[in-house]
Amino acid sequence: MRKQKPKKRIILPDPKFNDVLVTKFVNNMMYEGKKNISYNIFYDAMEIVQQKLKEENALEVFKKGLSNVTPSVEVKSRRIGGATFQIPTEIYPARKQSIGIKALIAASRNRHEKSMAQKLAGEIIAAFKEEGTAYKKKEDTHRMADANKAFSHFRF
Repeated sequence: MRKQKPKKRIILPDPKFNDVLVTKFVNNMMYEGKKNISYNIFYDAMEIVQQKLKEENALEVFKKGLSNVTPSVEVKSRRIGGATFQIPTEIYPARKQSIGIKALIAASRNRHEKSMAQKLAGEIIAAFKEEGTAYKKKEDTHRMADANKAFSHFRF
């Protein structure tokens, strides 16, 4: 490669839970640089999760739910001899986490509750129980990779 790889930015942990993963999630959820609003939505969602699942720790529910919606393989299109093949490839850890976060946020935004905090809490609980839209998306990705397993020898 001619260029250097870009340096990884250091992400500071969030003020309440002191966790870097929460900050990454909030940064992805944020619109127009309004991080404070994004933090408020996330913390309200955590309170709702805590109320609904009394015996569980809200942050642990969030982390388990996020790990349930993160895919381990994906399919990439590759053109070989005029035909395009969907080739299953493993995902490196940083991209796994990013895909999981984005899937959880997108699924939350498409739910039909009143506020974003309620939508996010509902989707986190659904992901924790291995159901919901984000989990279904992960399952579809894995199913697609499994169906195209025969083309895995075309790997990059």
